[in-house]
Amino acid sequence: MKNFLTLSLLLLSLTANASEGVKLNDADIDLGDKISLLRGAKHFVTHCLGCHSIKHMRYLRIAKDMEVDEKVILNDIAPLGAGIYDPIHSAMNKHDAEKWFGTQPPDLSLIARSRGQDWLYSYLKSYYIDPKRPFGVNNLVFQDTAMPNPFWELQGEQHAVPRKTIYGEYIELAQHEPGTLTEKEFDIMVNDLVNFLVYVGEPVQLERQQMGKYVLFFLLVFFVIGYLLKKEYWKDVH
Repeated sequence: MKNFLTLSLLLLSLTANASEGVKLNDADIDLGDKISLLRGAKHFVTHCLGCHSIKHMRYLRIAKDMEVDEKVILNDIAPLGAGIYDPIHSAMNKHDAEKWFGTQPPDLSLIARSRGQDWLYSYLKSYYIDPKRPFGVNNLVFQDTAMPNPFWELQGEQHAVPRKTIYGEYIELAQHEPGTLTEKEFDIMVNDLVNFLVYVGEPVQLERQQMGKYVLFFLLVFFVIGYLLKKEYWKDVH
């Protein structure tokens, strides 16, 4: 138990230090936007699946939740050769991952729940050039991250520019080389991807929230009935 508490405190400390002093951008999450979720699924398979898995999700579940035909998922989203019942696993094996990156990239099934949607959205947009790092880039939100920028062609390259104010120093990211997408297009792409990862972390979130309304309504009605019964039973007691 002592070791578990120590590890938990260490992870919380690392998470806090990773984005200390950095203002996070707000992700525009809408789990009811199925078009955005489908685009996000496509972006994940195209740009993230080479290294990362979301092993708790299957292609079939996406088809059912998005209310689209299974063939659409297999033809437009899933990689070649994937089956509709397959979990969404990366093709990268552990040996190659450790050889190239020094560690195996984590499964992202719960990344949006563990890190938070705004953290994830900001992280994916905050890469900048750093020649001292193995892949030539660093990240403003998560310093010394081991992951290279998967969107460098789309986003372009950014420089970290120190700024001074009366309140102290901070780092601002400035565009150095443009990418194939405009800034607005890139923001939409990243938001769709984060929207999808939030959905993956809890596919039944909308149903849970809807059920919660019914539960609260039931409790309210039960409270009123219980209160009236209490008054009826105790009205003759002085």
